Formats: sequence, C-alpha cells, structure tokens
Amino acid sequence: MALVPYTVTMARGWESKSVEEQQAAATAPHELKKLLTAEEKALRQQLEALQLSRKRILQQLEAAQNPRHRQVLENALADLDSRLARLV
Repeated sequence: MALVPYTVTMARGWESKSVEEQQAAATAPHELKKLLTAEEKALRQQLEALQLSRKRILQQLEAAQNPRHRQVLENALADLDSRLARLV
C-alpha cells in the first residue's frame, strides 16, 4: 500500500480560498490606513505604544519581588492607565 501525500487528497479549491483570504487580509490594513488622517494615525500610534508599555509593565510586575521595585512599577502602571484614559 503506497502512502499518498496529504496535499494530493486535499479538496480542490482549498488552496485558492486560502490565498484569497490572505490577500484580502493583507489589503484591509492598507485601506484603513489610507482613510485615517495624520492626527488619527498619531493617536493610534500613541495608543499602541501605551498599550505595549502597559503590557510590559504588567509582565515585570508579575516577576517583581522587591517591594520598592513593585511600587515603582505600580506607579508607572497607574500613570499609563491615566494617560490611556485621557486618549480614549
């Protein structure tokens, strides 16, 4: 009994559907970027940067054991939260 590769038994059209979905997903962000004004782009970048910083602080907070370091991280987290609240 010969082994048949998986791709040979795959349904016809599967690959083209996948490619079509990938192309649609790739063009969607570009269309959205074109619709945003410079101010909206800057706001989005600020939000993303703050969210990324917040995520990093939370990760550090989970690992922190020194009470002083934890306090500094908690203060930084509170500052990030207030900045995020002002932007949203």
